[in-house]
Amino acid sequence: MTDRDRRTEITPELQTYMIEHGARQDELLQRVERETHELGGAAVMQVSPDQGALIELLVRSLGAERALEVGTFTGYSAICIARGLGASGSLLCLEIDPGYAATARLNLAAAGLDERVEVQVGPAAQSLKALPEVEAYDFAFIDADKPGYPEYYELVLSRLRRGGVILIDNVLYGGGVLEPDGPGAQAIDALNRKIATDERVDCAMVAIADGIMFARKR
Repeated sequence: MTDRDRRTEITPELQTYMIEHGARQDELLQRVERETHELGGAAVMQVSPDQGALIELLVRSLGAERALEVGTFTGYSAICIARGLGASGSLLCLEIDPGYAATARLNLAAAGLDERVEVQVGPAAQSLKALPEVEAYDFAFIDADKPGYPEYYELVLSRLRRGGVILIDNVLYGGGVLEPDGPGAQAIDALNRKIATDERVDCAMVAIADGIMFARKR
C-alpha cells in the first residue's frame, strides 16, 4: 500500500456525519437547501453544505472584500460567500437563468445580504468580458455550465488580484474526467490538465462532493 492508497471511503453515513459536525447550517440555509431539493433534478446544481461551509471559511480567511460568482442558481453558495466577506465587501453573481436569479435575490434578501450582492442575468462569458480587465477581485467561485469552464477560468483569472483564489466546482464530473466523453467532461478534463501545469497559479484539487479545484494566483 502506498500513501496514495490511504483513503477513507466517504459513505453516505460519513457524509451525513461530516455535515452534522463540520458544516454549520442556520435555519435560512436549511430552508434554501430544502426548497432547492424540491426542484427535482435541477437540485444537483446546488453546492453541498460542507462545500458551503468551506467556501465561507476560505473567503473569511482570505480577508476578501470583492468576490465574483459564475453560476448562482438559487443562492446557497452566494450566501456563504457574502457572509465570509469583510464589512465593506461586495459580491457580483452571474446567472443565466432569470428564474433562478430571482430566487437567489429573494434568498439573499432573506439573509440580509441584498445590499452587498448584485445578481446579473445573462451569459457568463458576455458578463465577464464586460467587466474591466483589472485585477480587482479577491475571490471567485465557478459553478456554471461545464463546457464554458475553460473560458470562464481565463476571464476570471485576468480579473483576480495576485494572491486571490478561484474555486472551481465539479472538477471530477462524477468520475467522467477519467474517460471524457461529451463536451462537459472534455472541457473539465482539459481545464484540470491546464491548471495542473499553469505557472500563473498554485493549485490543489480536493475530493469534496464532485471535486473542487483551488487555484491561487501568483
